[in-house]
Amino acid sequence: MTKKLSIVRFKPKPEHFDEFIEAIKERNNGDTAMTEFKLMKTATEVVVIGVRDPSVFDESVQSGVEWLDQHRHMLQEYDPINRHTIPITGDLVE
Repeated sequence: MTKKLSIVRFKPKPEHFDEFIEAIKERNNGDTAMTEFKLMKTATEVVVIGVRDPSVFDESVQSGVEWLDQHRHMLQEYDPINRHTIPITGDLVE
């Protein structure tokens, strides 16, 4: 069965940068649907890279959106279309 790879970019407000990193670590450490999880930071962004089983993908994404709704106040918008995240998801080619 093919796994799903997701990459999500976030742009925390400078005053919430470290707090957001800790919040996203806590959220993803508790996500049992995530079989692999990596977190990357640049000077202005936090990027989450995760691998999930497709059988729980939709449920995991929905819980991620609910989590994001509670943490949007920490984020800058990229633009009116993407708003607070720039996500990309696809089938992992192994």
